[in-house]
Amino acid sequence: MPALHDKFASQIPRLRDELKAIAKDHAQHKISEVTVAQAYGGMRGVKGMICDTSLVEPDKGLIIRGIPILELTDKIPEEIFYLLMTGDLPDAAALKGLQEEYTKRAGVPDYVWKVLEAMPKESHPMAMFDTGILVMEHESEFRKRYTEGMKKTDYWEPALEDSLNLLAKLPELAAGIYRMRYDKGPRIPYDPKLDWGANYAHMLGNDDKDFYSAMRLYLTLHCDHEGGNVSAFSCHTVGSALSDPYYAVSAGLNGLAGPLHGLANQECLGWILKVVEKFGGTPTDEQLKEAAWETLNSGKVIPGYGHAVLRCPDPRFVAFVDFGAKYCADDDVYKTVKKVFDIIPGVLKEHGKAKNPQPNVDAGSGSILYHFGLREFPYYTVLFAVSRSMGMCSQLVINRALGTAITRPKSVGTDWIKKEVGL
Repeated sequence: MPALHDKFASQIPRLRDELKAIAKDHAQHKISEVTVAQAYGGMRGVKGMICDTSLVEPDKGLIIRGIPILELTDKIPEEIFYLLMTGDLPDAAALKGLQEEYTKRAGVPDYVWKVLEAMPKESHPMAMFDTGILVMEHESEFRKRYTEGMKKTDYWEPALEDSLNLLAKLPELAAGIYRMRYDKGPRIPYDPKLDWGANYAHMLGNDDKDFYSAMRLYLTLHCDHEGGNVSAFSCHTVGSALSDPYYAVSAGLNGLAGPLHGLANQECLGWILKVVEKFGGTPTDEQLKEAAWETLNSGKVIPGYGHAVLRCPDPRFVAFVDFGAKYCADDDVYKTVKKVFDIIPGVLKEHGKAKNPQPNVDAGSGSILYHFGLREFPYYTVLFAVSRSMGMCSQLVINRALGTAITRPKSVGTDWIKKEVGL
């Protein structure tokens, strides 16, 4: 077993004792109150679940296990998954061990490709990706062990097995779907000499070493975002019923496929491309203001600006801007993204309706992908999905180790609300 398994196993007794003590000594302590607006508004801001892998602070952005995301941009995704699982970055031996596990577990079964090849040619790549994961449910160690019978305290081990098997295969699955769906030629084999992110880039068909770096950064920045976003919460809810990780991750990705969750980066890039096309290249400050006001006055929003939680520039956006300055500084699309960062917040403040006139990650990620020739917009959500699977899997394994209860919030009807408020 990898060092990750042993490291996490050594932490479980302490984590379980801590949970029991908190639940026993502070069971009746209230941590949140719910307003009618929150009940009708998607439960936004309601504190009602636990997530120890990451935190999103309004004035700081994403924090992974206590470390701000901007301090992790030089790490590769394998290090990030280890951090999500254990709270520590791996040493060289532990990192090598995890990479060897991925290599050992890599290889999408042939029957998966046969199913995907039978799907309609015009199928959405996310539907294909999700289908591939569900087809592989046949491989689930958790389902096999549960059927045979095992102790509740052991649930986490086959959940980790399934998670490692999934993560090892997801880049190959995603890359194979890209090449199949967009007629890029035969699938490219996994290269055991490459790391997880570089392998994904390689199997997509782009061996530009700068693209390797871009893919590592993309996968790191999108790895996790607390437990209440649609994909993480959907995965958590399905996993809480003891559905195995294949079912649970699939559920999370079904949520990620929604336009309000995983499609934002392509919408942001689309707006940027229209601006570049309209002005024949990078716009001037005045031209960009003109385009912004035209969008706002038509009743639309400027994609990529504003966030449900953040009240500062998304540090993940900052990371992409910094990356672009090094690798694609002369690209008109990148230069426009950077100029938008300088100009649009002022326009939105003048407009007066944006609570947070600062960019989120989606405002910058698409321009980097576009620069490196990845221009099939519907596929962008699959990239997001490969990354976010690290967060979903780590949260799921931790919850199985702690014996987290099935998710079952209480719902009320509109008549109950009317009586409660005196109508």
